[in-house]
Amino acid sequence: QLSDQQKMSESPLSRFRGVYLPPALHPLNKSLVKGGQWEEVDSIQEKRRSFLHDFCEKYNNGKKLPTHLTHLVSRIYVEDRHKVLYCEVPKAGCSNWKRVLMVLNGLAASAHNISHDDVHYGKHLRKLDSYDLKGIYTRLNTYTKTIFVRDPMERLVSAFRDKFEHPNSYYHPVFGKAIIKKYRHNANEEALKTGSGVKFREFIQYLLDSHRPVGMDIHWEQVSKLCYPCLINYDFIGKFETLEEDANYFLQLVGAPAELKFPKFKDRHSSDERTNAEVVRQYLKELSKEERQLTYDFYYLDYLMFNYTSP
Repeated sequence: QLSDQQKMSESPLSRFRGVYLPPALHPLNKSLVKGGQWEEVDSIQEKRRSFLHDFCEKYNNGKKLPTHLTHLVSRIYVEDRHKVLYCEVPKAGCSNWKRVLMVLNGLAASAHNISHDDVHYGKHLRKLDSYDLKGIYTRLNTYTKTIFVRDPMERLVSAFRDKFEHPNSYYHPVFGKAIIKKYRHNANEEALKTGSGVKFREFIQYLLDSHRPVGMDIHWEQVSKLCYPCLINYDFIGKFETLEEDANYFLQLVGAPAELKFPKFKDRHSSDERTNAEVVRQYLKELSKEERQLTYDFYYLDYLMFNYTSP
């Protein structure tokens, strides 16, 4: 049992436990924006920024988060050339965003010929937690920080469809097997062996279980716990629902090459219908009224922070 003093001297990061970065609302630098077609997008952007700022002031009220600074920034990708910090929210355009960051960084000539595996397993981009404390603070204070979010239920259903309705060599054996074993009565041997065929309701039972048989995953973790929007002051809030417009405006703001446009293609399972409000409705029908309410409650902060309408 180490004394508190020993723990403090043990790690230089300990003093950043409970760090609080005040969410001051800085004006966006719009000096690089060319053309008058961005007025409406800019107006929406300012409303989102002030909405989140006001929400955080009310909700946060000087609260400190009991975590290290390095954990706060562990999902943030760094692009040093154009001074961009991008917090990754899976199922909200993150694959194409990482392609764009690779192009901005000079690692690729075009976003269109970068494979899915290169994007996610290539280790081409650095994350903010890989820098020392001075490097982290300097970038947090001087780079343009962006986050792209999505309607929480849409994001959840999209993650389920992607990971459980298609062959997957990681999610089926790791999550699928554990979910079927705990939540499916009289599961057959094949299902227990492969972990394939998880039903949406079983997945929701796992999500809402305080004693989950396997941990959380970034694809369905709340944005409030991935990117800490009330502790890190994001300069730009994009939404999946207006992805291309928002992304292309952001690229103008940071002085990206004029020919670089945000890719339109669907990263995987391109023949599948995109997850939209109607698709979500069909999946939510499989749940009881109580399960639907509890799922909404699980993402309640995300709904509030980003001003999404409850389903």
